[in-house]
Amino acid sequence: MANKFAVILAAGLGTRMKSKFYKVLHPVCGKPMVEHIIHNITKLQVSKTITVVGHGAEQVKAQLKDRSEFVIQEKQLGTAHAVMQAKALLKGKNGTTFVICGDTPLISTETLEALYEDHLQKQAKATILTAYAENPTGYGRVIRNAAGHVEKIVEHKDASEEEKKVKEINTGMYCFDNLALFEALEEVSNENSQGEYYLTDVIEILKAKNDTVTAFQTDNFSETIGINDRIALAQAEKIMRAKINERHMANGVTIIDPDNTYIDTDVEIGMDTIIYPGSFLKGKTIIGDDCHIGPHSELENAVVGSETNIRQSVVHDSSIGSRVNIGPYAHIRPQSTIHDEVKIGNFVELKKVDFGQGSKASHLSYIGDAEVGSNVNLGCGSITVNYDGKHKAQTKIEDDVFVGCNSNLVAPVTIKKNSYIAAGSTITEDVPEKALSIARARQINKEDYVKKLNLDK
Repeated sequence: MANKFAVILAAGLGTRMKSKFYKVLHPVCGKPMVEHIIHNITKLQVSKTITVVGHGAEQVKAQLKDRSEFVIQEKQLGTAHAVMQAKALLKGKNGTTFVICGDTPLISTETLEALYEDHLQKQAKATILTAYAENPTGYGRVIRNAAGHVEKIVEHKDASEEEKKVKEINTGMYCFDNLALFEALEEVSNENSQGEYYLTDVIEILKAKNDTVTAFQTDNFSETIGINDRIALAQAEKIMRAKINERHMANGVTIIDPDNTYIDTDVEIGMDTIIYPGSFLKGKTIIGDDCHIGPHSELENAVVGSETNIRQSVVHDSSIGSRVNIGPYAHIRPQSTIHDEVKIGNFVELKKVDFGQGSKASHLSYIGDAEVGSNVNLGCGSITVNYDGKHKAQTKIEDDVFVGCNSNLVAPVTIKKNSYIAAGSTITEDVPEKALSIARARQINKEDYVKKLNLDK
């Protein structure tokens, strides 16, 4: 198999983003745009991926880690100058080199594979990825001769009126014969109005040597969109999100309103699950079969079993079993594990809890830093008092416990199995098995008290 290399151009400052963040780290559908490119390149089985970075290099390195090698372009002197920074890693190697813009997260593996196959078939030294643009304003035009061969690439500002009518545009992505690329880069000059080294000049140099230069036109212009500002970022997000939703629907998921459902790229959803409008499924969320999610629910890095319903609720970094009912308006905070057949109802908050099978907290409760056994009933207003102002402590509630309404369980405390907590109790000591614990003052009625205060009307 021939060697394949990839050079990702990611050194630009992205000043039009008006952001303190490095441009290629802005997320699209939950993943930095450059990471989408790395993911798709990996499927091409390239033997070496090199990311050209500049300002903010450490942030990009931290994000991509060992999935790429890195070279620094300290001064942004043009696209040819950027590729030249990979000289020490690539010059003299046989193979094909992809050059890909780091701000094009929509470019698919399929398009890059088709570009590569066309490049090999035509035995080209360079193949330009082009696209048809209904409005090509601002793009470089690909000018072909009568035989359909590439004559040149002309920038919009340099194009004649006739050339501006051409709607085939240069996407800024290429396949090159690696040896020919680095030989030609040595000849690129910066004698132009911008004083920069342009990669398009490599095309002219190769043509002057009578090397084969071709163009492969993708059918999907939207894949080639480069993100330079927040407007393009929103456009890319919308396009990618539509594709994600379509993929899930094709796999047997019902999405009631795709335009108002937001699913990140790595989310997995089982068959016959229904996603209602206003729902956000983020990160590494995995949802089983036959679930109902939403409306207006947010799940991030959540693992959900089958036949579970989550309505108007938030679940972060937690695991939820099967046949569970959550919401409306519940908040499942990180490190919580909810077992099968549980009910977490209105305005209930869980944090770092192991909540046993068949147990219930139906309304208005806070359960934090706790182990809850199976078949436990937590009455309305039940609270685990887990914080003393300095340290967090754990509450343990064993199987088959009944906790009455408006009870405070002051941690650290253990409620043994089959015991009862009377409503309104504040429990500060362990409760024995099968006991009834009452921790509240005896009711006292003060007869005629209002008269003594002269408040009787």
